[in-house]
Amino acid sequence: MTEYAVRAENLSKHFHLNAERHTSLKARIVRGRLPRGEDFWALRDATFDIERGSTFGLLGQNGAGKSTTLKVLAGIYRPSSGTVIVDGRVSALLELGAGFHGDLTGRENIRLNGAILGLSGKQIGAAMDKIVDFAGIGEFMDLPVKIYSSGMFVRLGFAIAVSLDPEILMVDEVIAVGDEEFQRKCFDHLFDLRKRGATIVLVTHSLGLIRDLCDRAMWLEHGRIKQLGPATEVADAYIADVNAREVQAHQASTIEETAPADESMRPGSGEVRITSLEYLDQHGRPSPVLLAGAPCTIRMHYVAHESVHHAVFGIGFVHESGTNVSGPNSGRQGSWSVASGVGYVDFVIDELLLQPATYEVSTAIIDRGHTFDFADREFGLRVRGRGYQEPGLTRMPGLWREPVAVPQTATGPISAQEDVSAER
Repeated sequence: MTEYAVRAENLSKHFHLNAERHTSLKARIVRGRLPRGEDFWALRDATFDIERGSTFGLLGQNGAGKSTTLKVLAGIYRPSSGTVIVDGRVSALLELGAGFHGDLTGRENIRLNGAILGLSGKQIGAAMDKIVDFAGIGEFMDLPVKIYSSGMFVRLGFAIAVSLDPEILMVDEVIAVGDEEFQRKCFDHLFDLRKRGATIVLVTHSLGLIRDLCDRAMWLEHGRIKQLGPATEVADAYIADVNAREVQAHQASTIEETAPADESMRPGSGEVRITSLEYLDQHGRPSPVLLAGAPCTIRMHYVAHESVHHAVFGIGFVHESGTNVSGPNSGRQGSWSVASGVGYVDFVIDELLLQPATYEVSTAIIDRGHTFDFADREFGLRVRGRGYQEPGLTRMPGLWREPVAVPQTATGPISAQEDVSAER
């Protein structure tokens, strides 16, 4: 066997698009030849290799050419130009119900798919119980698959794809249709396949899967390779591009989330009111989104209808799930005098610890228990990731140290105190 499971060179695939088609011979005779359609290039001049035993991820926006690439590699589409060499027995799960006959039962479809993959009846029979157990659809296994739900299709299709000892497994974004329990089972099995040396090609929109599961990744954009390399680097570049596109799309417009409700309806005596929030990125530029883990500034614009001598400004963040995440205020630095007129207060953040999500933002101005203004969740904030994302609502700063081996004795590990005593 070669060191590569897949080798593609200048691989391209185009489709001929017609706006309309004749539906009968009569229509063809009466209406004549239809206008010539256009050629759509779903994949263009792609050159890449996939090492044997590695996991390779395909990512990109919808319509970028990911599924087309996978179908060309699986042999479902013939390339329009270029060459592709796939060295190994391929098992693929590309779309719901692919390769299934609706009138056959789940058990009969297992035999059909096994035969298509080139397995003997004896091999299929040996794997039958394993597939049935993995799919976990119970009595539905002996019913026609045309009555299956989308989740049951995925369960059966994935069980067949991974249980027939594939050398190369190709999976499109269909696992996401399954429930949480089945998704965990799928990913555990993919990890096990990796340990056994199988090659996995995965199309997914989950950057977490790209980082955690894949060795290398390819980012497609409009059918062309945008970036190819280590999975983490490609995922980081992709999310940075998505963030930049979002910022650019909103750059010229007013950020609607910063517009508050009617101030007169808010609690508070009203001597000072917050009029708007402005989000500044690490370069001090207004931005419709903030990046998790990056420096930023939240600028609170206010209007003071009269001077006040003691004012504390506060801000609160409520996660989209309804959880109150944080509520910092300026009281740790004392209270400030505010002259009448308009102005702003900056809350400067060295590293934004909020995780990517949409937040409702509250603001308040108080004086030793007296409330001048309180805007309860009147503002919005979008936080986006820029790389590796930890689970949870906030990041936890800290430094991990390398593992330290504990010395062993005949009776067991030496405790820290015993180790110190031995050194003395």
